[in-house]
Amino acid sequence: MSMFGRMNTIFQAKMSKVLDKAEDPNETLDYSYEKQLQLLQNVRRGLADLVTSKRRLQMQHDKLQSDMAHLDGQAQQALQQNREDLARLALQRKVSLQEQLSSLDTQVQQLEGQQQKLSDAEQRLQTKIETFRTTKETIKAQYTASQAQVKISEAATGISEEMADVGLAVQRAQDKTEQMQARASALDELVDTGALTQLGDGESDIDRQLAQLSTGNDVDDQLAAMKAQLALPDQKQAEAGK
Repeated sequence: MSMFGRMNTIFQAKMSKVLDKAEDPNETLDYSYEKQLQLLQNVRRGLADLVTSKRRLQMQHDKLQSDMAHLDGQAQQALQQNREDLARLALQRKVSLQEQLSSLDTQVQQLEGQQQKLSDAEQRLQTKIETFRTTKETIKAQYTASQAQVKISEAATGISEEMADVGLAVQRAQDKTEQMQARASALDELVDTGALTQLGDGESDIDRQLAQLSTGNDVDDQLAAMKAQLALPDQKQAEAGK
């Protein structure tokens, strides 16, 4: 697999995980229910438009029948007045209207068939939507209850994200406390042994030894001077005389 293919696979996997985490079944169910209601509304609107069209054709049908009856009366009146030509003209018009009337009857029948199909579809869809609504509310209630149960279980077992964050914070605090306790114990030990004072006076070991020698010489000189004043023999001289 190419690097691009691997990156695409990783990206899709991560996106799927993000979408799955962001998806709310309650919102999905409500959205599906709303879409079905919109579909039902469209079917009802189409049914209303179809009934309106059929009603217009029926009105035209009624008008044609009225016109045909009127032309038939005119033809009879023309014959009574020995106007066969007018009677023929009226009957020709009547035949033309009969053809239109026949076409309207066919269209009305087609619309009635479509109306029946739409009515059946509306009833089936409405039944389906009512069933889906009941199922939707049941699933939502179950999901909400399950979600609450999961949160309770996570809180009880300490595996929720919030509890995990708290656990990490407590662990860090414990680690820092142990480090501070260890440091304090080490400092106390250094103070007890004197190492901390020696490390903190800024003098090297050679400096301390030289200082001790210098201090010892000063003490010896002062002691010898004091013995001379008191006319006491010097210890070094006495030891030499022996």
